[in-house]
Amino acid sequence: MNRIILYAIIGAMILGVIAGAIVHQVTDAKTAADLAGYFRILSSSIFLPFIKMIIAPLVISTLTVGIAHLGGGSALGRIGFRTMAWFITASLVSLFLGLLLTNLLRPGDGFHVAGAENLPEPLAGGSFNLKDFLAHMIPTSVVDAMAKNEVLQIVVFSLFLGGALQALGEKAARVTELLEQVAHVMLKVTGYVMALAPLAVFGAMAAAIATQGLGVILDYGKLVGSFFIALFILWGLLITAGFVVLGPKVFRLIAQVREPALVAFSTASSEAAYPKLLEQLEKFGIANRVVSFVLPLGYSFNLDGSMMYATFAAMFIAQALGIDLSLGQQVLMLLLLFVTSKGIAGVPRASLVVISAALPTFGLPAEAIGLVLAVDAFMDMGRTVTNVIGNSIACAVVAKWEGLLREPESDAADVGDLLASDIAPDAQAS
Repeated sequence: MNRIILYAIIGAMILGVIAGAIVHQVTDAKTAADLAGYFRILSSSIFLPFIKMIIAPLVISTLTVGIAHLGGGSALGRIGFRTMAWFITASLVSLFLGLLLTNLLRPGDGFHVAGAENLPEPLAGGSFNLKDFLAHMIPTSVVDAMAKNEVLQIVVFSLFLGGALQALGEKAARVTELLEQVAHVMLKVTGYVMALAPLAVFGAMAAAIATQGLGVILDYGKLVGSFFIALFILWGLLITAGFVVLGPKVFRLIAQVREPALVAFSTASSEAAYPKLLEQLEKFGIANRVVSFVLPLGYSFNLDGSMMYATFAAMFIAQALGIDLSLGQQVLMLLLLFVTSKGIAGVPRASLVVISAALPTFGLPAEAIGLVLAVDAFMDMGRTVTNVIGNSIACAVVAKWEGLLREPESDAADVGDLLASDIAPDAQAS
């Protein structure tokens, strides 16, 4: 069934491009926009709302149970430290690689900025506010966080809940068992929702091509080409780092997550890929308690593609406007983007918001973000699939370090069976 869905997704992508190109060529702009709205119903009005519907209960149940099964507090602290060490290292590598390549390739040089004289002066008081970020991270109501799909807030709540269940042990065994059953149910619901993925892929691709056309990529060819070159280099670095720890298994891992990666690429939504990615990583052989702990954290703290895009967009805008940023300003920009990019995976086009907030700090008008809007949809596909690849490798590496990476059987168990059988050694001993 997974192979059938994979082929269906690839076919839907091709058909979406063809349908969008036909609409763009044979209709006027208004008609194309109207038809794109109908195409978009399949993805933004049907599939993505279904995905948002299951994200919160899926994250809470799997992450909480994963923490409850981690064993002693030392195991939780060790896995958490190793996970964050990997995330921080990968994030900084992504940012500095983006900075290096934008300075070498300079995609903004010679770019014609239409209406540049109408851009406003830099806004005063646009500096980053760390207090607001920290206040946003802590949920005032878990119900509100679930209703708004605030992934970072849901993760914080789940960390506390899972830690409490782990500390109480047998006293809270029934609550842990209940959450396990919720996870089973949500994984089954996920299977039903993912059956709609090919339709969503077709709608998303057709809508993007119908309104923008294939020609827009040529106009921004230097920016788009440079960005995807940077992404391929980043992929190479991530896979190389994974090879050092995992050996040749890293290539099997990439093949294992190809279906959620395609969903992420075509829909430009990390949320759309999350449920299937969780399933595929467990089928690869990563223990559930590692996947359900590392993956949600990765969606908040390990957005390698999004951070590289933020670097590219900010530097492209500066180069296009003819504004030279000193090395110190560029490094400060990287650190600012590093912090502000956390927890944005569940927010559509959130990278644009992060970039817009950072631009005035460095003498650039926030409205200049419009310079990258024409190709943002195409670049969003690349950065989203990179986030998926980066988090997949992170899960496998942490599992390997913890000795929780098993060899999957030829007839891989269903993810529900993996979840049920994945009990911490301490629990088995008791």
